[in-house]
Amino acid sequence: MSQKGYLKPYVYIRHENHIPDPGRVHKIDWFDQEPLYKEALSLSDLPFGEAILNLENKAFGLDLAMPRWVFYDCALAPGFVCGYAIKADWLPESFLKALGGDVSAYGEWIPISLFIVIPSIHKGEWVAHNLCAINSLVPDQDKLYGLGFLTKAFGLWYANVETCVGMTQWGKPALKLHSHYGHMEVLTSYTPIHTFAKTMTYRCQVQTSVWELFFTKGQDTVFGDKYALTGHTVSQSDKQSMIAFQKMIESGRGPFYLSGEEVITQPLDSDLNIYQKKG
Repeated sequence: MSQKGYLKPYVYIRHENHIPDPGRVHKIDWFDQEPLYKEALSLSDLPFGEAILNLENKAFGLDLAMPRWVFYDCALAPGFVCGYAIKADWLPESFLKALGGDVSAYGEWIPISLFIVIPSIHKGEWVAHNLCAINSLVPDQDKLYGLGFLTKAFGLWYANVETCVGMTQWGKPALKLHSHYGHMEVLTSYTPIHTFAKTMTYRCQVQTSVWELFFTKGQDTVFGDKYALTGHTVSQSDKQSMIAFQKMIESGRGPFYLSGEEVITQPLDSDLNIYQKKG
């Protein structure tokens, strides 16, 4: 996707946060193009930051749109934003419409996806704070296949992230996407402290070996060898089921996991099996 010349990955970051030796940990050849770097503390690169915020606000709407102070205080100061950008003169009409029309103030490159990842106080762990792509705003025929998945994959690869924690809502397409960066441990299945209580918190040890399975929907034989059914399920549409799973987690009987293969192949309102490590 990044080899066409009009589309390339970007990193919007303050200079003190630059990652030493990007891509050192995860040996995968998906990201062989030098990213477009933008300085988060520079007025000259402010238009690019405005373009990121414009995309984010359009994608999440009133419910979850990120205030500017959260973008700066909670994303740019401790972490960074990355994604893919497209040359302004290559923007399809549907992309222009989705972004609000005139994008001339944003410069030569226009971000069309974003991933915010923040280092955690828990050593070696990063928090996936925000992810979106223009695919959610355009007709199916104009979507760039896999853009959201590749955006997060690029960020994890670039920052050498080995452990990732994130949040997503049950019964939403995003759960399918997040299930394929590594085996998904469930930290919360019901999270009323969040704006949306039906949020699950997950953790994964990043494994590039399962990334391709997102596209092929193939079998993860390693998961089958490593984890066993508990006999319990969680419903993606039933609050009481989520609470029951949460009580299992809080009882200390875990850790518990979901099968990425099941998540991606089952309907969004399906019940999902709960797994534990064998032995």
